[in-house]
Amino acid sequence: MSKVEEFLTAEEEQEIVLAILQAEKNTSGEIRVHIEAHTELDYLDRAKEVFHILKMDNTKEDNGVLIYIAVNDRNFAIYGDKGIDKVVPKGFWESTRDAIQKAFKEGHFKQGIIDGVLTAGKELESHFPWQHGDMNELSDEISKG
Repeated sequence: MSKVEEFLTAEEEQEIVLAILQAEKNTSGEIRVHIEAHTELDYLDRAKEVFHILKMDNTKEDNGVLIYIAVNDRNFAIYGDKGIDKVVPKGFWESTRDAIQKAFKEGHFKQGIIDGVLTAGKELESHFPWQHGDMNELSDEISKG
């Protein structure tokens, strides 16, 4: 079993998916989590690349958020599309990163991801509230590379 497969149990993955569903319930925004073993790229650059691969840059309101994790590297990045990035308060991405990082340092990987997902969801909801007819544009499942 690879480190990616060992990073979270199936039950933990399901709890994260439920957190994504909860976070997206009242917003048109989209949240994804991507886990892979390693990258040679800068983590934010790789997150942008994965964001594009997952077609997260095709959302109607440019309001997707990706939490990218490189397990073997013990590092991660958060990337928000231009629609959400231009409306979040100054320091939002950094404070969200810090909350995830704190949980990760304590070995609470599932909780760190859930905290990041729910924080992003609250921010998305305040700027991109759900409107009648909004559809879930992207999968809520965790992607792996």
